[in-house]
Amino acid sequence: MAEPLDTSGLEPKTGVVADAPAQNWVDRYAPEATRPYLQLMRADRPIGTWLLLLPCWQSLALAVAATDWRGHDLWLIPAFAIGAFVMRGAGCVINDIADRDFDAKVARTRSRPIPSGRVTVRQAFVFLAVLLAIGLAILLTMNWTAILLGVAAMGPVAIYPFMKRFTYWPQIFLGIAFNWGALMGWVAHTGGLGWPPLLLYASGIAWTLAYDTIYAYQDRDDDALIGVKSTALKFGERPGPWMAGFSAAATLLSGLAVGAAGLGWPAWLGVAAFGAHLARQTSRLRTDDPALCLTLFRSNRDAGLLLLAGFVLAGLF
Repeated sequence: MAEPLDTSGLEPKTGVVADAPAQNWVDRYAPEATRPYLQLMRADRPIGTWLLLLPCWQSLALAVAATDWRGHDLWLIPAFAIGAFVMRGAGCVINDIADRDFDAKVARTRSRPIPSGRVTVRQAFVFLAVLLAIGLAILLTMNWTAILLGVAAMGPVAIYPFMKRFTYWPQIFLGIAFNWGALMGWVAHTGGLGWPPLLLYASGIAWTLAYDTIYAYQDRDDDALIGVKSTALKFGERPGPWMAGFSAAATLLSGLAVGAAGLGWPAWLGVAAFGAHLARQTSRLRTDDPALCLTLFRSNRDAGLLLLAGFVLAGLF
């Protein structure tokens, strides 16, 4: 059982979450009654939505550049954006339901809606059902192969929150779940799978191992105390060789995806820029600086956008 929660750190009217960005739009503008639910789905920190969305857009751009533009693709751009927002939210709700006792023991997470008592577990399950229904409605606008693939994604999403109890490599399972869009974008455009999306998917898993290890260093001490595992605990004070390996693998595999798709020089520039960004993250990482870790983690939006830009430009030239 979790220890009694000290809620003295919560702002009395808005219930500000300790690890949310300062002056985020939820705390500043959202109606008070909606704030706990928006915080539960992490709407106050968009980086997770970006990291879920970018593989979708990258895969779609890769498919379009390798084949041709089709009328339905225009809808897929906002469809993936909305879907990433609600499904990332659904994953966060599942995670917070599963981790509510752990979160109550960690300073960074004890002010989240469930451990702080602002959202009950029952309310969280109802909210989860609403998010899943929205996600399903968007999925049903796609072809049948994409629909089946999207439904299958719920398996990894449901499994991931429990992996940190059993393995020092939960980031692998996060990568499997978070990069499902690397398959979805290609399938939504072409109706089938192939080597380019599979290689992009593998690249995304390696990328997730890199960026979520950086993120995990913020919680390393608390994780050790409460008994959950992560790659940050596995690597200790010497993550450099591992991070370099993950970054190199992500870059190499994205390059193989480009080669398999037959894309031109702009895509290769995107791969080079992506790899350079990851290398810079590795060189700057300091495991004893949580603020820097958070900054480097958030910078992965830019890394993903660089790769996406290369794919988009390859489709134009």
